[in-house]
Amino acid sequence: MSTIAFIGLGNMGGPMAENLLSAGLTVQVFDLNKAAAQRLADFGAVVASSVEEVIKGADTVITMLPAGEHVRAVYLGDHSGGKGLLNLVESDTFLIDSSTIDPESARLVGSEATKKGLEFVDAPVSGGVAGAKAATLTFIVGGSDAGFAKAESVLKYVGKNIFHAGQAGDGQMAKICNNLMLGILMSGTCEALNLGIDNGLNPKVLSDIMLQSSGRNWALELYNPCPGVMENAPASNGFQPGFMSKLMLKDLGLGAEAALKSQSSIPMGALARNLYAFHNANGNEELDFSSLFEFYQRDKK
Repeated sequence: MSTIAFIGLGNMGGPMAENLLSAGLTVQVFDLNKAAAQRLADFGAVVASSVEEVIKGADTVITMLPAGEHVRAVYLGDHSGGKGLLNLVESDTFLIDSSTIDPESARLVGSEATKKGLEFVDAPVSGGVAGAKAATLTFIVGGSDAGFAKAESVLKYVGKNIFHAGQAGDGQMAKICNNLMLGILMSGTCEALNLGIDNGLNPKVLSDIMLQSSGRNWALELYNPCPGVMENAPASNGFQPGFMSKLMLKDLGLGAEAALKSQSSIPMGALARNLYAFHNANGNEELDFSSLFEFYQRDKK
């Protein structure tokens, strides 16, 4: 039976670790937030007090961390003297990073892991907190063919769709492209619905019309941003996330950085990023990203 060390137990990592436990796997957990780790003890997790402790006896390590700087520090070590996972794990330990970070950081960790004979994949996720809880996440994996096969054997317990995007870092790049499009789609959906409301249309009727027309998209279908239109959407529950607006801004920022490096033109992505930056600056960063709907309502209240 696999023993998994899980590092990072936030809104996404916690439910993922819980689903691994439900699948009968042995899971050792660590998070700087001790309460988050202790909560998983109730589901059978072994709670560790440090990175060094959590990896003992584990054949697979999964990390879910906030940003590239944290991933680099955990895997490569930091200026405070931390050795980094690559210097601590056994030679046959398999490494999966499911954070959403810049591709360069993933490629750096992948390159350093290869130098030490370790198998590493970046495997960012799509599907939000609801998908993490329901074990229906989509994983976008970057790494070798062998690494992908190993990742698939573990991630099948927490995800529904697992794609091999290419080499290390390519998982992150594919996730960035997806979330760039998601930010644009949500912005456009909020804009179109508000235009209809301003001109006397019922948002539920308008949504139904667009769902059967060429404007159909994921936001309308599963995540309608207008309160009261879709019962289980964050919009109908006070915009409780979900996927926080500050995380959408982070991902759109990663898209902007990638575009700058490749000299790619992303005018709509840049506009979506500016909209979210303005929205978040007005105190909405902890709300679901569909709360951008209220940006268009500001002058009507």
